[in-house]
Amino acid sequence: MPEQRPDDTKGETPKGKRTIRPNPWQRMVNWLRAHHLTLMTLPDTPHSIALGSAIGMFFGFTPLFGMKTLLSILGAWLCKGNKIAAVITVTLHDLLLPFVPAMFLWQYKMGMWVLYGRLPQRPGFRHVALRDFMEWTTFLTVGRPLLVGSLFLALPAAVVVYFGLRGVLIRARQANAK
Repeated sequence: MPEQRPDDTKGETPKGKRTIRPNPWQRMVNWLRAHHLTLMTLPDTPHSIALGSAIGMFFGFTPLFGMKTLLSILGAWLCKGNKIAAVITVTLHDLLLPFVPAMFLWQYKMGMWVLYGRLPQRPGFRHVALRDFMEWTTFLTVGRPLLVGSLFLALPAAVVVYFGLRGVLIRARQANAK
C-alpha cells in the first residue's frame, strides 16, 4: 500500500479509508464545471443569462476592487439580465488574477493614450504608495486612465461572452427539448 502524506489527504471516510485531495488544477476544473452547470440550468431565458454574464465579464475587467460584484448585480438588474449569472461570471473572471498586473499596465497605457494623446514612458502608478490609492487625487492621476483603458478589454470580452453563451444556451435547450 503506497504511503500517503498528511497534506495530500482530505481525511477519514466513514469506512476508515483515507481519500486523496485533488490537486489545485483539478479543483479549479471541478469548480468551473460546477459553475458552468449552474449557468446552464438557470431558470431564465438564454438572453437574460447571457446578458447577465456579459455584464459580469464587463465589470470583471474594471479596476474597481470591492465594487465589481455589486456593480454587476446593479447592472444586471437595470438591464433585466440574470443577476446570478452576473455574479458567477464576475467571480469566474478572477481566474485571470495572475495576469492582472500585465492587464492593468496595458489598460493604463491605453487610457493615457485616449485621454492625453500620448503613451507614458514610465507608468505613473510605479511612484504611488499603496496607502495613496485610497485618495481621490490618486484616482484622478492613475485611476481614470486605468478605468478608461479597461474599456478596451471589457467591451469586446462582454460582447464575446454574450453571443457565445447565448448560442450555447440555445443549442443546449433545443437538444434537451428533443
